[in-house]
Amino acid sequence: MYQALYRKWRPRTFDDVVGQEHITETLKRQAAEGRLSHAYLFTGTRGTGKTTCAKILARAVNCRNPQDGNPCNQCPACLGIENGSILDVLELDAASNNGVDQVRALRDEAVYTPAAVKKRVYIIDEAHMLTNQAWNALLKILEEPPAHLMFVLATTEPHKVLATIRSRCQQFSFKRILPMQISRRLEYVAEQENIPLTKEGAALLARLADGGMRDALSLLDQCAGGKGTLDEQAIYDTLGLAGSAETAALMERLALRDTAAALDTLARLYAGGREVGSVLGELSALARDLLLRKTAPQGSAALMSGSYDEATLRRLGELLSSQRLLQMLTQLQAASASLARSANRRTDAELCLIRLSDESLDESFTGLSARLARVEEQLAKGIPAPPPPSAPVPKAEPPKGAKQEAYVPYWEEELPPPPDEPPPEERSCDDMELEYDFDLPEPVPEPPRPQGAPPQKAPASPPPVSRPAAVPAPPAPEPVPQPAAPSPQAAPADQSGGDSTFWPSFAAGLRGKVPPTVMPYLNNPAKVTGVWKNGMLTLWVDSEFTRSMLNKPAVVEKLTAAAAASFGGQPQVSVVTGTPPPEQPPSSVPEAAEEKDPLNDLLAFGGLDNITIQ
Repeated sequence: MYQALYRKWRPRTFDDVVGQEHITETLKRQAAEGRLSHAYLFTGTRGTGKTTCAKILARAVNCRNPQDGNPCNQCPACLGIENGSILDVLELDAASNNGVDQVRALRDEAVYTPAAVKKRVYIIDEAHMLTNQAWNALLKILEEPPAHLMFVLATTEPHKVLATIRSRCQQFSFKRILPMQISRRLEYVAEQENIPLTKEGAALLARLADGGMRDALSLLDQCAGGKGTLDEQAIYDTLGLAGSAETAALMERLALRDTAAALDTLARLYAGGREVGSVLGELSALARDLLLRKTAPQGSAALMSGSYDEATLRRLGELLSSQRLLQMLTQLQAASASLARSANRRTDAELCLIRLSDESLDESFTGLSARLARVEEQLAKGIPAPPPPSAPVPKAEPPKGAKQEAYVPYWEEELPPPPDEPPPEERSCDDMELEYDFDLPEPVPEPPRPQGAPPQKAPASPPPVSRPAAVPAPPAPEPVPQPAAPSPQAAPADQSGGDSTFWPSFAAGLRGKVPPTVMPYLNNPAKVTGVWKNGMLTLWVDSEFTRSMLNKPAVVEKLTAAAAASFGGQPQVSVVTGTPPPEQPPSSVPEAAEEKDPLNDLLAFGGLDNITIQ
């Protein structure tokens, strides 16, 4: 009958245990010298040898021919404990026997002396699964056990064991086994089992085992069923992994922000039977190695997974910044954790790759940090950041055959010449039914000239008399004088007359310039209204409390600087409690002054003395 490799090659002595010398040497010395404790607590991750060392210890304390603390595995006691025929050594699974009734039965049975061996040994695996009532039932006999009784507790979660239990046990912490030690053990087992395992394949299995020897042997057992040499590619194909080359290529596409190529790679791996969770896990491991290499270049060699060569890590490290690696690692960890409850694992993986290839789609703090790092890198290289693309404005196309004319501003257009005759709608003097009675002056007689003298030329007509001003209309009320604008540079016309329409945009522009505690007041029109008039910015507030918040030297100084930048000059700022006065509308010219009377033009025609209008 075939037996799994992790069971067949389970260590039988303390010397066979790999990577736990700090524990096995202590247990060997205690067993050889007879200084054994009544309770042990073995803690550590899975597959590191906790249960194996507990069984070796149970044989070592009952062996009839011990060999330097190790069991001989030849005497009836060792053979009976190993095959389970001696009931004095009992292994319990606390995951299925965690109730108080099972522990009470164990306690009642433990008081009896062993029948076939020297010590009765209880090995309680997964001890953290015991309930508090079970621990309390076991506490008394664990504190003062009989001389023939020994407890060995094994757990992967020591924090769940009661402190009163831990204080009564000798605790040994099993560490993760190094990949190099696992690789050597795998090569030895493969040689004994005639498995064609290469060194690269053994190193890959050691990395995938994550410090657990049992996991490494199980993976070797799974991959050994194929044909041919068991190398890296064969292991990747058997376990459904993407492989270091594929993972590095996918990371390079993400670094270059080639979303289409990254999604195409994921689709190809998915079609080839790769699990999307394992693909994200391999990307996460690679991102971790790159981040460690960037942030801790001196001491990161011992922390690396060892799956990638130095040239690959150097090439990818030049394409990715620390901020972006941190953002990618955060996204990968979150996506991997959410795959367990995902309705569509492939879609979630694709969304993760889209966010990784374009950090602008990541709205988290790490995404913002990655975008800022990218802008700083571009500015450091002298490349300005590209502006966001704007929607193109559609242009109206002229009909076919139409001649396109160049655009000319309205102020450069040539005005048509004035008409020779007034338009028909204009009134003339002939249309007026007016009769004029006046006496023309008598002609002056020409003085006599000597005979033969040439006739005198008529005197030149006097120059035309300029038209006098029109008859003034009744006087209009004087307009209210308007204050001068503070500066013609930036002050618009609607802000120079005491108008407050500028205040919302002016207050919005103060963000980042004034303390953030006063921005809610400045942006609230029910509390603060700003009025610009005669070079002074007046803030009308609703209450004394608001005035006390704004009328501070730091706030007033920032407001003065902002007003000077907007309006020019040296403005003054004051904070007043109350309601701003109503704005004064601009004065209008009376209609009597604007209307033109044709009679005025007629009366202004030069030199008429007596005019009678009937």
